[in-house]
Amino acid sequence: MKWLILIFGIASNASASVLVKMAMMPPRKFPSLNDSIRSVVCNWPFWLGLGLYGLAFILYAAALARLPLNVAHPVLTSGAVATVALFSVLIFREPFYWTTAAGIALVIAGVALITARVA
Repeated sequence: MKWLILIFGIASNASASVLVKMAMMPPRKFPSLNDSIRSVVCNWPFWLGLGLYGLAFILYAAALARLPLNVAHPVLTSGAVATVALFSVLIFREPFYWTTAAGIALVIAGVALITARVA
């Protein structure tokens, strides 16, 4: 169960990042006081992303109740970084370099070493 909480936390955090990126792409933009209330309220990717960041925080807190901080934090943050890197290629067609793949592989190896004794 503790690992499932972290997996959902990673998914929530990464999805929130993707939605906020979508919210900032034309024709949408960051909500400001100069915008009409309608354009601010109708920027659904922004608000959904904000809500998913909140959910990610709640899941992170739940994971901390079940796992050591030195395990939960690296797994959640690095998992989100790796997932966002993959989402950025699949959803936004951003470039994916061999260094990105190598970095993700190193992150996975590092997190596996950190969590080896906790599993």
